[in-house]
Amino acid sequence: MTRTPINTDHAPAAIGPYSQAIRHNDTVYISGQIPLDPATGELVSGIDAQITQVFENLKAVAEAAGSDLSQALKVTVFLTDLGHFARVNEVMEQYFAKPYPARAAIEVAGLPKGADVEADAILAH
Repeated sequence: MTRTPINTDHAPAAIGPYSQAIRHNDTVYISGQIPLDPATGELVSGIDAQITQVFENLKAVAEAAGSDLSQALKVTVFLTDLGHFARVNEVMEQYFAKPYPARAAIEVAGLPKGADVEADAILAH
């Protein structure tokens, strides 16, 4: 089995024992991205900024893999408050076109670094 790690300075560095993404054959698995500004390593403030930063981080990792978000097969979004679900939909429309990827949205009790949102993705490559 060949697993190729994907890393970029245009997304936050992993904050644990994992890769930003792994390519296996024709599939790229992007790790969960929280709304850290890759330039500062700090959490951006405000839910709108956090949602946008998460998708910017996913986009940066996809590009580092030689792909883009148009190749997304599946996205999982984790929110500490499902009240932000509609806003996630609005932001996703800026990053994805039809046919949209499959998606799950899950409310969770907490996320790393006190983030309000996290998302991961699986891409065809």
